[in-house]
Amino acid sequence: MPEITVVQKGCCQFIQFNSFAQCHRIIHGFTTRQGGVSKEPFDDLNMALHVEDNPAHVRANRKIACQALGIDSEQLVAAIQVHGKRVEVVGPEHRGRGALQYDTALPDADALITNSPGVPLSSYYADCVPILFYDPVKICVGLTHAGWRGTVQRIAAETVKRMSEVFGSIPGDILVGVGPSIGACCYQVDEPVQQRVASQFKQWQELLKPVGVGHWQLDLWETNRQVLLEVGVKPEHIVVAGLCTACHNDMFFSHRADKGKTGRMASLIMIK
Repeated sequence: MPEITVVQKGCCQFIQFNSFAQCHRIIHGFTTRQGGVSKEPFDDLNMALHVEDNPAHVRANRKIACQALGIDSEQLVAAIQVHGKRVEVVGPEHRGRGALQYDTALPDADALITNSPGVPLSSYYADCVPILFYDPVKICVGLTHAGWRGTVQRIAAETVKRMSEVFGSIPGDILVGVGPSIGACCYQVDEPVQQRVASQFKQWQELLKPVGVGHWQLDLWETNRQVLLEVGVKPEHIVVAGLCTACHNDMFFSHRADKGKTGRMASLIMIK
């Protein structure tokens, strides 16, 4: 049985986890690059306000995508992502932070959690790993933006810990989805990154494959899966989309494949 579904809603496609979709208390999805109004090199559905795209186009794209999912784009909550491990607890008072203007986003956070219905969380990425969290027992959700720096800092584990501390979640109850992002097939790193990973993970040789002198292929999907297992998430509750953004550059923005000048997809989750 497939673990993800590509869903067409209006002019937009979304990647959804079947385990999440079966839980009718939440709305979730990962956007693709298709279906928006942005021009090259941000074509078409750029969802981010921080990449020099026309802000009016971004706001239009957010409205198109969010309406398709049943979310009010003006209520979106976003953070200024800094590749750290800070988790922000979001409530109704934060609705609209970062929705229409980048400088109103929540400062310096790469993970958001909430147990408030009608508060849509969002993060933005092009190759970094987007991770969604849903606790069907305590009815709370979260999302994380994990590049290699955030992954090494175990931001996925920090998100689970904060859900436990703030909402009383038991890690074994939490469902986790690792979204489309750059795969080990396309993600080469140099020796400084290899050393950081090796210093943090005893099993680093399972995560890094040498591909020539001073270069390794880093598996961010498996690294984040290991981080989640360490903190008590059940292996059967972790779904990895397995879609490489660089390999599928026609479907997704990819910072590497597009040589740094590109748009961003959004990960979205909200309690109904």
